[in-house]
Amino acid sequence: MTHRITPDAADRTRAILEDLEAVRENLLALSDDIWRSIDHNDPDALNEGVEFKRAFNAKSAAFDTAATALSALVQQYTRVNLDAGESTGTADRTTNDRIIAELNREEPHALDEDFTFKRPHGFILDGQATSGLTTWRRMFELICLHLYTRDTAKFVALPTNADYISSRGNPNFSTKEADLRSATLIAGGVFAEVNMSANMIRDQLLRLLATFGIPAANLRIYLRQDRDAGRATDGH
Repeated sequence: MTHRITPDAADRTRAILEDLEAVRENLLALSDDIWRSIDHNDPDALNEGVEFKRAFNAKSAAFDTAATALSALVQQYTRVNLDAGESTGTADRTTNDRIIAELNREEPHALDEDFTFKRPHGFILDGQATSGLTTWRRMFELICLHLYTRDTAKFVALPTNADYISSRGNPNFSTKEADLRSATLIAGGVFAEVNMSANMIRDQLLRLLATFGIPAANLRIYLRQDRDAGRATDGH
């Protein structure tokens, strides 16, 4: 069952859904931030930090599950789609050139930066541009889809690639949704782990680009803070 709401209500709903996504990503960033602040040479501090991480990860995973379900429920009922604001030039050169021109008015960012508490709104990879993003998770999904299209055989082999399986045997990609903490289906029956902070996604993208033989410099990321600052300067 769906319910169409007024444009003003739709804008408020979208803002709330975006805030929900931001909270999810900021919680993961907070966890990274606290972990880095711990003196790992102090056994007591390290033990305390490990206990914190265990408790935090459990509660964060529960929140992530509830937030995902709540967001999906609201989007389905209100017909407010978080991805509706995206614009991609994948199939249209004119659109692609327009998006690139718009993004290039801002400062591009590379994968050697710290993205803690920052949010993306666009990227250019191999000359293909996308804008209107709301989360790192969505950016990661779209880049994975790009890689699937670029080399399908290599992408569907990721679940068995040792580079994407942790020392504890936890996979980053799988053909079984239940193998992952928070999974999203990319394509070709392959699910990807998306319960990652911005910097974890950064590290995963670096690994993926290397696997697919793509120079890291071929990916340029554009941040919301730069876009919003530009709008404020222009008086919008």
